[in-house]
Amino acid sequence: MPEISVDVHIGRSVTEVYDFLSDARNLELWFSGVDTVAESAEPAGPGVVHVYRFPGRHRDQLLQCVAYVPGEHLVFRGDRMWNPLGAQTPLYSFTLSPRRRGTLLRLTVQCRLAGALTLLAPVVAMAWRRDLPRDARRLGERLGAPHCHVIATPRRIRLPGPSFIPAADPAAAAPALTAPAPPRPQGRPEPRPQVRPEPHPEQHPEPRPASVPAAKERATRPAA
Repeated sequence: MPEISVDVHIGRSVTEVYDFLSDARNLELWFSGVDTVAESAEPAGPGVVHVYRFPGRHRDQLLQCVAYVPGEHLVFRGDRMWNPLGAQTPLYSFTLSPRRRGTLLRLTVQCRLAGALTLLAPVVAMAWRRDLPRDARRLGERLGAPHCHVIATPRRIRLPGPSFIPAADPAAAAPALTAPAPPRPQGRPEPRPQVRPEPHPEQHPEPRPASVPAAKERATRPAA
């Protein structure tokens, strides 16, 4: 989703700038994201829907006010627009803050892209980077501001990266490659100790010791 912002100082009060921005009919006078806005008797406020046309399209779309904080914040959201490559949903945000000699206004444009249009996100961002400073200067001219200048050129761009494609199954991801273990040195195998089987008592009977009296008798017999 490309997101572009630009800051501009307008030499008018916050009330004057906000009243002009909150009337959606004034968008076609200075904003390149709106071609025409139909007349509406509804007052400005949250939830108010206007009929407008996006530049380059011939069908009417709806433009709804989705955020409304008097003197501070204002957001308009357009309908989702379809084409053979996918869809896009524009979002226009205006944030105001008082300054000593006027108003600091931040213009922000977001485009939610779907389908193959996501591949054209850099082109969409480049177009808004070119148009937003022009729109800010045109707004100052419409308000008759004697001092209107762009403080910061488009300073924030968010584009979808490779991480916006969700993985089908994170557990099934390929494991990281590891270095193979070094081969063990091959040498002569060590001889196994030979264990002799113990003789079975029945096969090799131990000699029976002589009786104690017989041994005494042989010990006391005098020599010849």
